[in-house]
Amino acid sequence: MNRKNAPKPDRAERLRSVLDGCRADTLAIRAGEIRSLEGEHREPIYSTSSFVFTSAREAAARFAMEEPGNIYSRFTNPTVRAFEQRLAALEGMERSVATASGMAAILTTFLGLLQSGDHIVCSRSVFGNTHMLLNKFLRRAGIETTFVPQKDYGAWQAALRPNTKLAYLETPSNPLCHVSDIQRVADIVHDAGARLIVDNVFLTPALQRPVDFGADLVLHSATKYLDGQGRCIGGIVCGPEAVMEEIYTFHRTAGAAMSPFNAWVFQAGLETLSLRMQAQSQRAMKLARWLAAQDGIEVVHYPGLEAHPHHGLASAQLRADLEDPCYGAVLSFEVTGGQEAAWRFIDATRLISITANLGDVRTTITHPATTTHGKLTAEERDAAGIRPNLVRVAVGLEDVADVQDDLCRGLRAALEPAP
Repeated sequence: MNRKNAPKPDRAERLRSVLDGCRADTLAIRAGEIRSLEGEHREPIYSTSSFVFTSAREAAARFAMEEPGNIYSRFTNPTVRAFEQRLAALEGMERSVATASGMAAILTTFLGLLQSGDHIVCSRSVFGNTHMLLNKFLRRAGIETTFVPQKDYGAWQAALRPNTKLAYLETPSNPLCHVSDIQRVADIVHDAGARLIVDNVFLTPALQRPVDFGADLVLHSATKYLDGQGRCIGGIVCGPEAVMEEIYTFHRTAGAAMSPFNAWVFQAGLETLSLRMQAQSQRAMKLARWLAAQDGIEVVHYPGLEAHPHHGLASAQLRADLEDPCYGAVLSFEVTGGQEAAWRFIDATRLISITANLGDVRTTITHPATTTHGKLTAEERDAAGIRPNLVRVAVGLEDVADVQDDLCRGLRAALEPAP
């Protein structure tokens, strides 16, 4: 290569200087952008396990954190860092730490900030594995959790203790799309000297930024919408620099690292995140309205519907710069006839993928009570409102009429009398 044509080394710094004033769609494409002296247009994948130093003195300085630079890809990798910087910019946070999975992000956050004797307040309406992690494994480590109804703000207040350090919330929640007033919960938690963590998987920063309503930390299973095509597993947590340093220190030691290839895929996924989220949300709204009018459907849980009890709050917490309100692409509904009817509904579909994952361009369907929340006890599922006749659909990018036709197959099967 002719080195005279190579980009100047200060190119990245000049780009960062203008990004501070850029809007979300630009940040999704340009934030965290890196280029080597070869000047490639797409960010490279740094798949090396380790990095070399110019001297023993430089190596010592990097290991002592006295100067920046890469050391070992378990905790310092340029590709992973580029993804972290891009999502932090989109969430309005100072720093991110990427992990091997969404659950790894949750575990890394809890163990990075807590110790034996600490206390967590958590919504009952959370992913089944999150519930198990808190109620079983962290309990073994001497960290207690109090679960509260998501919308009962008095219960959030009453659950706080002098040793409460964190509160955890999904909004909208999985799978019932319950919506909480983030600012109200944040105020309650902050008055007790604790921090609020919000799982933003269902809406992503394309539709909702929890930091604008007082959240201290934001978590994602990057596996879902940040990728958007079901290709990779990953997680990430975003927050203020000082707090993230604590989390990073644990992460560096524990080793729940994201692979550079996965980070490269996720970073590219962010470039189309806004377009995908808006298009999938529009399809979900059409399907939710159609389902709500069908015989055999007892209730549809989707915050975009005006009949949803949290519709007004969901609207108020959407990003103000959206041209049209978008409430996410996940909905759930209860069919007449109990679990067997729900299973007949799911089994009769032909186009939709029967899988517990969500966030894909392909529409997926699952039975939460026996999959994503199957590890909960019957009493715990009942307290969270997850009934045996509940079906969850995560709407993709297929033609909405074709998805509707497939749901018709499911509905006809659900209404058939059991043999």
